Amino acid sequence: MSATREAIAGAHSIVVKIGSSALTSLVGGLDMDRLDALADAIESRMCAGSDVVVVSSGAVGAGLAPLGLGRRPRDLATKQAAASVGQLALAHAWGTSFARYGRTVGQVLLTADDIARRTQHRNAQRTLDRLRALHAVAVVNENDTVATAELRFGDNDRLAALVAHLVGAEALILLSDVDGLYDGDPRKGHATLIPEVRSPEDLDGVVAGAGGALGTGGMASKLSAARLAADAGVPVLLAAASEASAALAGASVGTAFAARPTRLSARRFWVRHAADEQGSLQLDDGAVRAVVADRRSLLAAGVTTVHGRFHGGDVVALLDPHGQPVARGVVGYDSAEISVMTGRSTLELPPDMRRPIVHADDLVPL
Repeated sequence: MSATREAIAGAHSIVVKIGSSALTSLVGGLDMDRLDALADAIESRMCAGSDVVVVSSGAVGAGLAPLGLGRRPRDLATKQAAASVGQLALAHAWGTSFARYGRTVGQVLLTADDIARRTQHRNAQRTLDRLRALHAVAVVNENDTVATAELRFGDNDRLAALVAHLVGAEALILLSDVDGLYDGDPRKGHATLIPEVRSPEDLDGVVAGAGGALGTGGMASKLSAARLAADAGVPVLLAAASEASAALAGASVGTAFAARPTRLSARRFWVRHAADEQGSLQLDDGAVRAVVADRRSLLAAGVTTVHGRFHGGDVVALLDPHGQPVARGVVGYDSAEISVMTGRSTLELPPDMRRPIVHADDLVPL
């Protein structure tokens, strides 16, 4: 067994994400037999000594059948209506299933704003930590009933990776209707399972698709989530929900993704992945080299254009001369102040404006 799989199998704290297709169907709503089987596998892992946080998709899918909807809605209002019905059903189903083992379930609904803002971020962290300390099973889902397009995680794979960072998990397990990562589309034949991804180079030539009828994810979102978790120092296992027992017991199935050798600090991880961008700064070629290659602070002389309105302490995107994002960082000034500083050397600025626009400690290349 590889070191990555050993780390996942031996992790004391794990996050398990379960896709919509593993829990629901278009015609029947929630499938309690499949949900019970997943709860059985999670309970076994908990009895073996691991803390487990569940990130459960399926709220919208669980609300389709009760509302007489034949397919996943595309408009936001109907989707939120389905989620409001489905979240209740989903929480009840998880509670009923774990009650067989005398376990209490706590539902935690999050929006992207809860992760992006440091105060809500800490509150969510404390809630999850306390639920685990009380030996309850935390079941996390995106709060689809209130999340707008601007405040969505986009898919629960990304949410699961952020939760893994939030709770300091030692492993992330993504369970869905696919049994691993392939070098092509297995439905079209001639595709080979990739058992382990040790570095981004192992993904060269891999084609990732979008989600299915019940979910918003797909292989592309799972790869993105694996990279995100790797930045947090968390190894990832991608496996089929039907093989949940093997995945949770010994990480012997699916595709394992190694964590990066040196994990980002909590602040740098937040800047890179969790915080909302409030605007952007366009840089000249020299500034791009300084912040990306040399990891130096961004000075006013290298900024050519200010986009958007933001305040000191906000996170902004740093763009190259062609408008492509190359880094993210926490700005030290308001957008109005930076607008009058752009292109000027430090000595040309007033003494109170000679600090970097973005300090190297608050800057993360992409």
